[in-house]
Amino acid sequence: MRSTFRTMSNPTDPGGSPFAGYVCQACGLTSQRQVGQSGSPIKCEKCGSPMSLVDQGVDATHNASSTQAPVVVDRHPGAGEAGAVPPPVRGVAQRLSSTRDGFNQPESAPTMLSHPTVAAGAADDVTSERSSTRELFDRITSEIRKIYVGQEELVLGSLVALFSGGHVLVESVPGMGKTLFVRTLGRILGCQFGRIQFNADLMPSDVTGAPVFNMKTQEFYFRPGPVFTQLLLADEINRAPAKTHAALLEIMEECRVTVDGKSHEIERPFLVMATENPVESEGTYNLPEAQLDRFMLKLLLNYPGEAQEAEILKLHSLQTDMNQRLRDEVNVVTSPDEILKITQQNSSIRVDDKLIEYINKVVRLTRRWPQFHMGASPRAGLALVQSSRTLAAFRGRDYAVPDDVVQLALPALRHRVVLTAEAEVEGHNVDTLLSELIRSVEVPRI
Repeated sequence: MRSTFRTMSNPTDPGGSPFAGYVCQACGLTSQRQVGQSGSPIKCEKCGSPMSLVDQGVDATHNASSTQAPVVVDRHPGAGEAGAVPPPVRGVAQRLSSTRDGFNQPESAPTMLSHPTVAAGAADDVTSERSSTRELFDRITSEIRKIYVGQEELVLGSLVALFSGGHVLVESVPGMGKTLFVRTLGRILGCQFGRIQFNADLMPSDVTGAPVFNMKTQEFYFRPGPVFTQLLLADEINRAPAKTHAALLEIMEECRVTVDGKSHEIERPFLVMATENPVESEGTYNLPEAQLDRFMLKLLLNYPGEAQEAEILKLHSLQTDMNQRLRDEVNVVTSPDEILKITQQNSSIRVDDKLIEYINKVVRLTRRWPQFHMGASPRAGLALVQSSRTLAAFRGRDYAVPDDVVQLALPALRHRVVLTAEAEVEGHNVDTLLSELIRSVEVPRI
């Protein structure tokens, strides 16, 4: 590398020899060195790497009383790209001040401190709405953790379904705290809570309500059933007969009850969280496919980990009144009106056409998969699109990405496919087959 240096003699040097400031590009060492002859590179005495001239006006080692003119470097083509002129070398203090988190930022890179107006003006109304949705999600989950420990899949899936206008089917063994979770969620959201314990003697009128004769007025009036609430826990729903299951179809789809030809609206938001026990099958009735398809997501709950279970023992072994704890320890962070507003806003989350095509391929492939006797319906694709929008809003984005779809694919599909008889005999698992199916579809780049 050939360089030509133009400098003036240092007036403080008694011999009048030309001196200049140098900095090592490898270790950052700076020093005043006598200018070598043309073609003789200056090397660092610490690491042996080539040293470059610095502007003596910013060099920390330069004598403040020196009147020497700034050094100018004229580099001839040949080093690196032909004809390229390198940027001026910065002083050590200037170089270190621009190093953040181990990355050297360019000198002209804007920062929040140097351009506050640009950073503030970059956020539009849509971004503000997404950030407020994310903040609300964080507040809700923070309040839930005060009472309910673990089960992140249940918490996230239930909130996604609630803010998407859907319902949730939960499969777990008894004693996992599902009732406590719904009560806590109702307190935090400021919504009404109801619970129905399903059994073989439960009639449809016990769910929806029925006309009652008033002896005083000699007229019938409608007495609403427990389904007239906002957060409904349908505990062990598979223990009720098919006619009771059918009573929930219209309620879950249209949020209304029709009795004696008259429709009664149910206040929104409305979330049905139905549970079923996967172990005990005696005295149970399998849910028909038509009703399974009404649930947006099916969530599987496993036993908590060792640390989480120890925390549950510490938190709920004091024999205190749970109603009082919910009133004193848990704060109401939102309202039904705000939930409906955010649900409407989530419809503006952008879903790219490539992502729509990806969802469509996954859903349609379930109908041709060898181990599936019946594939997913178009309602599965709608559930994936709607829930992906909500999950993107929870993460502070105004657009959905393939990761959102992949995370929600199993909960949205596992209850909408039916294994063939051969696959059941061979012991295949629905989640395992769906995971193989999803991996076989190419993920789009958005």
